[in-house]
Amino acid sequence: MSDAVETTVETVETLHGCPVVSSRGQRVVLVARENYVATVKALLADGYDMCVDLTGVDYLGMPTRSVGAGIQPERFEVVVNLLSLTLRDRLRLRVQVPESDAQLPSLFDVHPGTEAHERETYDMFGITFTGHPDMTRILMPEDWDGHPLRKDYDQGSIPVQFKGSHS
Repeated sequence: MSDAVETTVETVETLHGCPVVSSRGQRVVLVARENYVATVKALLADGYDMCVDLTGVDYLGMPTRSVGAGIQPERFEVVVNLLSLTLRDRLRLRVQVPESDAQLPSLFDVHPGTEAHERETYDMFGITFTGHPDMTRILMPEDWDGHPLRKDYDQGSIPVQFKGSHS
């Protein structure tokens, strides 16, 4: 008889060195900010040739949330959805972006269709995409103060008066 104790080691799936978790039946790749463009280029070479969507998320009220696989949560997150038509597969990428340095490299050179998505994410969340060909507002006027989808953005109010109403 052996006195050896059986130990179980949990294996974590990785893809191009990034941890992969599952969310609602979809594989989610947790990409480090410094590996963002290199990972997207590697996934393009793997056949993920369409960037379906790119957006931001503000987790202001959830600083201690669990991102997964030992990833440090940050206030902002950029979420990218990639699609492979040949593999018939979809991947979601999540990249943590700190409030103190809210920027990521642009994916424009890899997926030119992200041009408007990155501008919208900048406009609404204030996340800058370095190397973007036209990092200007796309939804709000150029002189607008703030980023409306940030959780700390003051909603304010705009008085509305209808034609013919007694006020």
